[in-house]
Amino acid sequence: MSDNYNAQVKKEERRVRFKKVAERRTNEIVDKIRIIGNTSNRSIYEYKQEEIDKIFEYIHKSLDIQKDNFTFSTKPTRELFKL
Repeated sequence: MSDNYNAQVKKEERRVRFKKVAERRTNEIVDKIRIIGNTSNRSIYEYKQEEIDKIFEYIHKSLDIQKDNFTFSTKPTRELFKL
């Protein structure tokens, strides 16, 4: 078989692998976001608006960084969240 054919097959395999992993990870993240929403129950939790703003600012910042990784191929950074 030709090198061109083999390259095309490998490209398709990488594409399938990407889709599989991206779908699974995206669904996991969305589920975790839903779980964060469970803490909005004021009969169980007490919080300040500033804390909620800080949480969602951090989430938005993290999403923007990861989106940029797809565009600029930058090295991922890892920063832990603290209230």
